[in-house]
Amino acid sequence: MRTRSDSEEKSRTPRAAAYATTAQRWRALQTRDPAAEGAFVYSVESTGIFCRPNCPSKLAGRTQIKFHDNAQTAKEEGYRPCKRCRPEGISPGIQQKLAVENACRLLEESEDPLSIDKLAGQVGLSRFHFQRLFKRITGVTPGEYARSIKSTRARAALKQETSVTEAIYSAGYGSASRFYESSNKIMGMTPQQYRKGAAGVEIRFAIEKSPLGLVLVAGTARGICLVQFGENRSGLAQSLRREFPNAKLENADRAFQAWVKAVVRHIESPGSDSKLPLDIRGTAFQMRVWQALIEVPAGATTSYSQIAATIGKPRAVRAVANACAANNIAVLIPCHRIVRTNGHLGGYRWGLDRKRKLLQLERADAVK
Repeated sequence: MRTRSDSEEKSRTPRAAAYATTAQRWRALQTRDPAAEGAFVYSVESTGIFCRPNCPSKLAGRTQIKFHDNAQTAKEEGYRPCKRCRPEGISPGIQQKLAVENACRLLEESEDPLSIDKLAGQVGLSRFHFQRLFKRITGVTPGEYARSIKSTRARAALKQETSVTEAIYSAGYGSASRFYESSNKIMGMTPQQYRKGAAGVEIRFAIEKSPLGLVLVAGTARGICLVQFGENRSGLAQSLRREFPNAKLENADRAFQAWVKAVVRHIESPGSDSKLPLDIRGTAFQMRVWQALIEVPAGATTSYSQIAATIGKPRAVRAVANACAANNIAVLIPCHRIVRTNGHLGGYRWGLDRKRKLLQLERADAVK
């Protein structure tokens, strides 16, 4: 049997860790999981051909399929590359992600507004294709992403500047009216409310029992804004008040209780997709880290360095760790899937016992 050398282990892509087992790879093939791109290739015994995980060709039976860490190992075993998905070299999907990551970086680093045409040209795409691609990969339009960056700068400036007007202009808004028109959509509150600790913002909440102990679920009209575990109700309530010191806190009504029940169901079966709306506020960098965490398959684990590589910031390991620490939405943004590079669990904000149980539940779901 062929065994992996130390050099081979080191050469594996960061994403491959999420698809390390045969069961994980087979599930990725069955669902044509786009996140598996670059993690491995598979060959078909009857044809002698190897393909990418998301090859559009009809999937062969399980007994016909063999998995390989990369195209080179498949070729060494005598398999030929598929002419349809072309599994050698950088895939179109990865090229597209790199183009969008480059566009995000340009938006984050630019002090002046960038037009869609200029941004598309700088990453080598047409305006129409770029807009569609950016929205598909990030979930927002280039304009919304740019406004999020301005909003992040404004939030930081609002805490430092002596007046709201100074903060508005230092964040890059051309006029106060433009900022006030967009701020409520981006922040979920007005600038004055933000400076006053979410004054006047209505947040509904409930504390329920779950397989991991008591869980507090809180949310605005936009979505879930806080999920935390605790040992007692009073401690959880105090945590909510500290997070939103001047918000208007209300007990969950019938509509919000449905969200709470969905969170509890997700804790019971964390491998499922909750599809709950989230009202999360963070920097553009934090958003990218949180989105990368959400994309880690249930039952799999990753590391800070792997997340950093996934978002195109391989040296930002500490910043990724800080972004995970700033995550206030337990389970729905799955920080529990972060482990140390040696496979040890590492730390967890809500305790290692909960982390271990969540991973066990996910792995149990994965084999059902």
